[in-house]
Amino acid sequence: MMQFDVAERDGVTVLALSGDVMGGPDGAALHDRLQQLKADGRRHVVVDLDGVRFMNSSGLGMLIGALTTVRNGGGDLRLARVGERVQSLLVITKLAAVFQRFDTVEEAVASFH
Repeated sequence: MMQFDVAERDGVTVLALSGDVMGGPDGAALHDRLQQLKADGRRHVVVDLDGVRFMNSSGLGMLIGALTTVRNGGGDLRLARVGERVQSLLVITKLAAVFQRFDTVEEAVASFH
């Protein structure tokens, strides 16, 4: 089961995901939270993947949906601390070119300024 924490850092929303990212109800909860952030005018989002143990294609679809939601609101979404498994998933699916990835949350946050 996936969990996520939301924090604010230098005007950027940081979503820290943990556990297994496999879409489904977790994806719906994340989508609802992103819609709420968009309504609140939060345009810059960093997704911290350090706590993610496993991600399947539905989890990847969830990330794409998150990116689309944020971009439709006039913002952008960046990934931080992408693990080896998720990185290889991004490369295999050719999505590595779609997401901006950073080694640390700090670098990802700074990239918006």
